Formats: sequence, C-alpha cells, structure tokens
Amino acid sequence: MDPYKKMLDNNRKWAADLKANQPEYFADLASGQSPETLFIGCSDSRVPANSIIGLPPGEVFVHRNVANLVHNADMNILSTVDFAVTHLKVQRIIVCGHTLCGGVKAAMEARDMGVLNPWLRQIRDVYRLHFDHLESIDDEDARYHRLVELNVQEQCVNILKYIAVQKAILQNPNFSVHGWVFDVRTGLIQDLEIDFRQILKDIGKIYALSGSLIRRL
Repeated sequence: MDPYKKMLDNNRKWAADLKANQPEYFADLASGQSPETLFIGCSDSRVPANSIIGLPPGEVFVHRNVANLVHNADMNILSTVDFAVTHLKVQRIIVCGHTLCGGVKAAMEARDMGVLNPWLRQIRDVYRLHFDHLESIDDEDARYHRLVELNVQEQCVNILKYIAVQKAILQNPNFSVHGWVFDVRTGLIQDLEIDFRQILKDIGKIYALSGSLIRRL
C-alpha cells in the first residue's frame, strides 16, 4: 500500500476504533482543551510527546523543534509558552531532550550546517558555559550524553526568563518547571530534578521582570 494512503487509512481506523469504544470521545474533544502540561520536546520522530507519557489527545499542549531549544527571540515558542501559561493555565512545563539527539551531536562538531548554524549556536553556547566540566569527560559518548542533559537544563533556565512564566510562579504555588531526558534505547524518562525555584532565585537579580518577584526572591 502507498505510504501516504496508509496514513489516511490508519487515521480512519483510529477514529473508528475510538468512537466504537467511546462514542462521545470526539464530541468531548471538540468542546475544548484544558491540558495541565506544556511539553517542549525535540522534533525527532522517535520522541512522540503523548505516547511516551501515556496520555491521550487533549491532555498535553506540545511544542517541538530541533534539539528542544527555548530561544529568547523565537516567536513560535514565545507564543506557545504565553498561550499555555496565560490562557490555558497549565500547571507545569516540561522540557524534554533525548539521547542520541542529532541536533546536540551536530553542535559538538566543527562543521558548517548551513541554515542550522544560528539555531545550533545556542547548544554551542551551552557547551561554552560548561566547557571545563564537559572537557573533563574523556569518553566522547558520555560527554555527548552530558551535553544533552545540560542543554535541557539551560533551556529550563531560559523558560524561567519569560515574564509569563515568572507571573505564573508568583500566582500559582503549584506551578512547576521540569527537565527530562528520554532514552530512545530503553523508552524510559530520566527526571533531571531541576530545582527551578533555586535557579530563579540565582538569576533573579538579572532576569526578574517583575518587582513582586524580586521581592519574593
């Protein structure tokens, strides 16, 4: 069967199966969304957001890009975060990287990646920030994995620089930010246990955009 036609056939079967088991499923889905989680992940086809955490459509608001980056001037992710936090009132943000990430690997190599150069520069900046630590790791695979972790960590830091996120932290004591690494070899998630409140306290004098937040810190 033609791969394109197969996708459409799969969609019809998926919809029919769901409707057979839950007749009101799509009517409920059409009534609106109230996800509690914003998932920021990599575009890699091996890391489907809903599937790896076992949640159905409607439960997770998702943004994906190459190497799960949080660029401070990327209107796509800025809009996603603002909409999720301000309008959907999500309770948590998860930045999820993954092992064997091609974007992170490319950023470790000295080669011209064309249009990807400015995008990957942010990962190179992560390497620069943690240069001594990373260079102390002799095993290249271990260094690669560590950069994946540090990249997730720094993207969580970038999330905390957004005013919408800072307001959410002030207004909602249950709001949280998390950093994960999905292992494509095992299917398991590693929680990096990011202490986002301590990070915000550490960077607050520079990045806090609210007087209330500065006083709270």
